[in-house]
Amino acid sequence: MPSNATSITVVHNLKAGRFEAQLPEGLAHADYRRVGDTLHMTHTEVPDAARGRGIAAAIVQAALDFADENRLRIAPMCAYVRGYMQRHPETHALLAPSARL
Repeated sequence: MPSNATSITVVHNLKAGRFEAQLPEGLAHADYRRVGDTLHMTHTEVPDAARGRGIAAAIVQAALDFADENRLRIAPMCAYVRGYMQRHPETHALLAPSARL
């Protein structure tokens, strides 16, 4: 992940069902729907002007860290989250039993 992404602050917006970072270019977020003990990761979005800086990766990693800390599973319904987890085998233990990469 590029070093400039590490300076962002990711917040868990429980009410909105997403992990988000407020950037000068706008709001970046990874949305989820909680179903039992599984976070269905449904959408990831980063403003066009902020793309390519590792922001989506930082936000998704924050969601995965939250899931791990809370003994939750991940169902990667969003193509970005699925690709991120494919590239990071260390996250595979978080996959929901019925989820596929």
